[in-house]
Amino acid sequence: MKMKGEIWVENVKPSVDNGKRYAKVTEGEDVTVKCDIISHGTARVDAAIMFRHDTEKKWRSSSLEFVDNDSWSGRFTAEKTGLYRYRIVAWHDQVSTLMADCKKWLDAGEDIKEDLNLIKKLLNGNSNLKGFLEDLDKDPVTLINKFVSSDNIYSNLRKFFPRLDQSESDEYQVFSDPEYGGFASWYEIFPRSQGSDPRISGTFRDCINRLDDIKEMGFDVVYLTPIHPIGITNRVGKNGSRVVTPNDPGSPWAIGNGDGGHKSINRDLGTMEDFEIFLTEARKRGMEVALDIAFQCSPDHPYVKEHPEWFRHREDGSIRYAENPPKKYYDIYPLNFEIPDEKDLWEELKSIFEFWIDHGIRIFRVDNPHTKPLDFWEWCLNSIKRDHPEVVFLSEAFTRPKLMYALSKAGFTESYTYFTWRNYDFEIKEYFTELSDQDLSSYFRPMLFTNTPDILPVVLQTGGRNAFIMRAVLAGFLSPLWGIYSGYELCENAAIPGKEEYMNSEKYEIRKRDWFAPGNIRSIISRINQVRKQESAFHGRINVTFLISSNPNIIFFRRLNETTGESAYVAVNINPFESHTSNLVLPIELENIKEGERYQLEDIYIGGSFYLTGRNLTVSLAPGVKPAVVYKVRR
Repeated sequence: MKMKGEIWVENVKPSVDNGKRYAKVTEGEDVTVKCDIISHGTARVDAAIMFRHDTEKKWRSSSLEFVDNDSWSGRFTAEKTGLYRYRIVAWHDQVSTLMADCKKWLDAGEDIKEDLNLIKKLLNGNSNLKGFLEDLDKDPVTLINKFVSSDNIYSNLRKFFPRLDQSESDEYQVFSDPEYGGFASWYEIFPRSQGSDPRISGTFRDCINRLDDIKEMGFDVVYLTPIHPIGITNRVGKNGSRVVTPNDPGSPWAIGNGDGGHKSINRDLGTMEDFEIFLTEARKRGMEVALDIAFQCSPDHPYVKEHPEWFRHREDGSIRYAENPPKKYYDIYPLNFEIPDEKDLWEELKSIFEFWIDHGIRIFRVDNPHTKPLDFWEWCLNSIKRDHPEVVFLSEAFTRPKLMYALSKAGFTESYTYFTWRNYDFEIKEYFTELSDQDLSSYFRPMLFTNTPDILPVVLQTGGRNAFIMRAVLAGFLSPLWGIYSGYELCENAAIPGKEEYMNSEKYEIRKRDWFAPGNIRSIISRINQVRKQESAFHGRINVTFLISSNPNIIFFRRLNETTGESAYVAVNINPFESHTSNLVLPIELENIKEGERYQLEDIYIGGSFYLTGRNLTVSLAPGVKPAVVYKVRR
């Protein structure tokens, strides 16, 4: 906070670590700025937001408006990607103060001639105020009454009034990401499983054949598991077994062999030219491609011989495999960031991102970033984003909440969440109320994956097709960012007994699927994505408010887009086994509807509409048949 003279500017938002790090918006979105502006006495205060993009030298201005109790609010638009800087300027508006005083003195029957002369003297010589001064000469009483009764009439003139005791805040930062960094639906695939023969690896050309299928379901990001050469030494077999056959393809996260490492492509998938053709074909269909980056190595990775100093060696010279207790990854060596001179390691890892950016990638899903230093991520990601503001980074960090939040502050665009394990109404409400907190949501963007190759939640194992539908509805409508791992649309839920892991996991074998098998939920997923794209209420930052529902089996919430002002109301039956009915309370005051006024509710998900008077309504939701309703208020 900066303080100067008689005006203090406090509690500026959005602010991350007092401006040291940036808040986040998406391109074209409004940045809503709020602050407290405090001054003694009755002198009128005016204020503005000064802002500029990092590529601009000249500061621009946007007005702030008084709310109440010394609180002010305003906004500016992040018109393009990249870093914006802003600060608050506040000053005493001597002319507006005099106008208000003149009104009081007039009402008290006092002479205001000399006060009018002072106003004219303050404004004299400003050509923008010529008409205002003429009106003041002709009929000062009418002008004063109009001015005091409605500042908005003259809001366009106030910017030309002289400023007294001007003060300013510290500088704050906002990063504007491309739209796909703030709103997107992801579909995760193993490229090697996209072929027609489970005995032979699929290729990038096979992946091209799946693009129309994926697009038809409404996804706009195709996320590829690692595409690099896979290690031979300590390769794991089916279901992660240490017993390996010659036909076992190994885990794609065990990166590197004699063909190369993180800057090479697994020859089974094709060539770099094939990859770039796949990327081009995806973009032709309006989709982006996300690439998995895992900073770890198989024992056969070139780094192991070329840079032994980048690994932690035991007394006998061997390197210990990676662990994430209770899991042991015999086929992976972790990189050692605790070395005396980390510069070469940091630069090399950064160059991996730059290599794939040069080949057309704009989105990276980063594996286990919480096992690497925060300082590294802050240096690496932000230096890349200065040159490539269009690049997006997804943090795959299932770890302590504050560490997940710190990774977002360090530069990750979006993050995995605990959504996978939030099933009951109180768990969902508590968690998403936390994520919707204004301060947290200004920089932390939650990605809701219904499942991953590592995680098959218990609710999907036990709830069957109905659970798959319900969890897709929740993920799609709770957050601007959501995704599924392929096979979800087929309701695949065979698990290793007692674990949240897939039986016959695709991590260790090539799979062949019938993508249109009976019982699939493709059309339902497509409908979710269609509604999400059509309704701006589901865009913007996460903004969830939970509303009254009489039945804990049905949660009821509001989604709001602060830029467009559009809202939607969603009720979901979170019990996949039973139908339920609930009495809901709609906050009609938020829609500017008066008590007793008749209005229309349209279900934009299932279809249909009805008229309602008052704030109470009843819904009945049946798993798999009518699992949810999504209402828009129509006047």
